[in-house]
Amino acid sequence: MPEAIWISFAFVLGLMVKGIGLPPLVGYLAAGFVLSGLSASTGIAIEATDALGHIAHMGVLLLLFTVGLKLKLRSIVSPEVIGGSLLHFGITCSVFTPGLYLLMDLSWQTALMLAIALSFSSTVLAAKVLESKRELRAFHGRVAIGILIMQDLIALIVMSLAAGQTPSQWALIVFGLPLLRPALFRLLDASGHDELLVLLGLLLALVLGGYGFESVGLSSELGALVFGAMLASHPRSQELSKSLWSVKEVFLVGFFLQIGIGGLPDSQALTFALVAALVLPLKGILFFFLLLAFRLRARSGFLSALALSNYSEFGLIVASIALPQWLVPLAISVSVSFLISAPLNRLAHSLYERFAHRLSRFEGQKHHPDEQPLSLGSTRVLIMGMGRTGTAAYDWLKKQETKLIGLDSDPSKAREHQKEGRNVVFADAEDASFWNGLHMPDVHSVILALGDIEGKLIAARMLRKLGFKGYIVAHTMYADEARQIREAGANDAYLTMNETGVALASHIMGRSAEREH
Repeated sequence: MPEAIWISFAFVLGLMVKGIGLPPLVGYLAAGFVLSGLSASTGIAIEATDALGHIAHMGVLLLLFTVGLKLKLRSIVSPEVIGGSLLHFGITCSVFTPGLYLLMDLSWQTALMLAIALSFSSTVLAAKVLESKRELRAFHGRVAIGILIMQDLIALIVMSLAAGQTPSQWALIVFGLPLLRPALFRLLDASGHDELLVLLGLLLALVLGGYGFESVGLSSELGALVFGAMLASHPRSQELSKSLWSVKEVFLVGFFLQIGIGGLPDSQALTFALVAALVLPLKGILFFFLLLAFRLRARSGFLSALALSNYSEFGLIVASIALPQWLVPLAISVSVSFLISAPLNRLAHSLYERFAHRLSRFEGQKHHPDEQPLSLGSTRVLIMGMGRTGTAAYDWLKKQETKLIGLDSDPSKAREHQKEGRNVVFADAEDASFWNGLHMPDVHSVILALGDIEGKLIAARMLRKLGFKGYIVAHTMYADEARQIREAGANDAYLTMNETGVALASHIMGRSAEREH
């Protein structure tokens, strides 16, 4: 079975690429191009099979379903998302269309469709990068994903118009899907924690979301995203997302392989891809200034724009319907943009720290409500990261210390904590502007319960840089990360599983003491 050999080859290159600090998906793309090159040089036909196509499609559906599980729809419907996406689409098409028409001697219709295809950003790549950095629910991550969803909706409209087709009359059923949410919640509660949970995720993402939407003339990708979003508010949504992680990762290998195996380009396709790569920075710059116009801080605008600085697999889908002769040049352009965007996004925070003083000059005087400077007043204990660990620490400390506060980079999560009576506010520990506006005169202890190692390292370094002399403690899963956290400035960094074992043992000792008395 050729797919098994291809995936094994992709694993080898993915491992090699990871070793030099790049995301494995770059290796998967490279594997596809190498296989395509081997086919051309040896004469052995290596083509994307139907099986690989199905694997790739399932990977995309599962990725979008897990993205939906992390989304709060009320946070997507915002001026910066709707306005930013529509303005970017309009300006890009207005500039690219005449440029392509004049420079490449194309018809107006072809130039317009190519401009539309190049205006989209990759949902797969951006979601993958943001998810790997645990930034999907951070403010800039939600803005980027929201814009991508708007772009996907625009792409669906364009594809329908280009194909001369409209959704069937049964598509109206989609508007009744919210009525199914109670039933879906009960199914999720009843599915347990093992294989039934995984099967439920596959059923919703691939069958009800994917095939169901497709059968009524709508996008299967949109269906997977919608069904994920319907479960986003369920307490076990993140457990479902984690249970699908390994399945989704394997299938996504097929997606990136499929792009590379598509074929080696000719000189015209390479020239087109080169020009597209050269104008790629303009796409990010436009996003940056549009988001600043909607009162985002420079850091949030920069990180969102960088995540969106690539070309989209949706552009390939549009081309397959409207411009099949341009599919290979667009595929190369998308692939090259992935090779550029993936490593840049990995270095996004470092890049912003280097250029923060220049980029911040473009900020307006008024900032977005989610990005206001913060004063901690008389707070004595600060907890950064209000997930399960941070919440447990907060609830325990609340019994002894009344002057404590929790910070979290997800505004919706902060609001949920506030409704439950906790003193929690929005703040992103990886935002340099947050630290510049932070006032914490009475804080004597800080707990770093952030979800990723990068956030903990930045927080520890910034606290010490600001002159904080108090106690900093963190937790982590790995000994090497604990060492890095201590070197960054924390007094202590404990291993999570070790501390869990100690806590369990302390309960036994407590019970033994009670029995002796």
